[in-house]
Amino acid sequence: YNHLLMSEKLYPHLLEIERTAQGRVETMLPHMMEVAGVTEELKACDPMRWVGLMNTLKAQAEEIVLSEIIFN
Repeated sequence: YNHLLMSEKLYPHLLEIERTAQGRVETMLPHMMEVAGVTEELKACDPMRWVGLMNTLKAQAEEIVLSEIIFN
């Protein structure tokens, strides 16, 4: 941490990790939505259920990315 901070490489490194993690979440989410049956039709019929499912899927995707990219 100190070495990266003093060499001014910390923030570019963190930015790269953030972009990688966000890209991974954005890649995973559509597939997870398909598997869970989250559709635009569901959004129109039952918006509260759609929001709940989307929040759950996003949290799951973020947890997977944290364990794959951040913690390893």
